[in-house]
Amino acid sequence: MAQVYVSIGSNQDRTRYIRASLDALVERFGLLQLSSVYESEAVGFDGDNFYNLVAGFSTDLPVGELSRLLKRIEDDNGRCRKGPKFSGRTLDIDILTYDELIGDHDGVQLPRDEILKNAFVLLPLAEVAPEVKHPEVGQSYQALWDGYEGGQKLWTVGFEWRGQTISSAH
Repeated sequence: MAQVYVSIGSNQDRTRYIRASLDALVERFGLLQLSSVYESEAVGFDGDNFYNLVAGFSTDLPVGELSRLLKRIEDDNGRCRKGPKFSGRTLDIDILTYDELIGDHDGVQLPRDEILKNAFVLLPLAEVAPEVKHPEVGQSYQALWDGYEGGQKLWTVGFEWRGQTISSAH
């Protein structure tokens, strides 16, 4: 079984689509490790704020099949792929890491470069997997977050799913 971390984001009917993605993931993969849910401004375009979090789980699916499944979950939740790359979306689920894989695997670049660039990916990943090391740079996600110098602002939001508090507002 491979250990996988995925980022989940939405800026349209955010609570609904984040919950729907978690429902689909837990149905397919069982137990999920979840970070807090963070709100941040859109990056790369003017748009509504996003909710973002990271989920970790184990899978026996190869990378390509996992990628297709995640795209199907996005599509089942109204994801429109006809607009510009940087635009609003109901749901965005990206594979961040798949075990220690590096490079292109079935069209998926691993680890995802956003880990080192965007606070909305790195902070929740550091929260859910603080001691896990980035496969390329060899530093733990917590150490990478501690040294992060990007200026992006994000904050936790109150979020409940299936009767459990995932995060509290700060």
